[in-house]
Amino acid sequence: MNHSLGLIIESLVAVLLVLTIGYCMLLNGRLKRLKADEHSLKAVIAELITATEIAERAIGGLKLAVRDVNDNLGNQLAAATQMSDQLKKQLAESDGVVRRLSRIASAARPITSPDAAPEPAPAPAITAEPVRVSGAKAVAAAAQAFSERRRTGGLAA
Repeated sequence: MNHSLGLIIESLVAVLLVLTIGYCMLLNGRLKRLKADEHSLKAVIAELITATEIAERAIGGLKLAVRDVNDNLGNQLAAATQMSDQLKKQLAESDGVVRRLSRIASAARPITSPDAAPEPAPAPAITAEPVRVSGAKAVAAAAQAFSERRRTGGLAA
């Protein structure tokens, strides 16, 4: 009996050893797959790092471009605002000049007397309600009226 108990124990140990070898082979296969996945994961991580560096450089370049464009647009806006102010001032001044020329033209018209020769049709009188005429047309009309007037009564230009 002693001998059969030893044989049973040794056969049980042999079966357990076979199971252990089988399980080790299964673990070896899993470890190989894990190692292969580790290599592919390292490759993906390296590509991700490279893409991140490229994106950071691109963002830096875009920040510089935005800063340059902002400075350029700021300068152009300041220049446009300044030019707009100058044009407003010049328009106001030209409006004043047109008004003065209109007054000069109306003051330079000769006073008609009964024995005076007939004159050409007079220019339209300035009314209380201003007529909207472009600046260039108003200046041209005033200049024409000024040049066509007669120097009567000692009125000087």
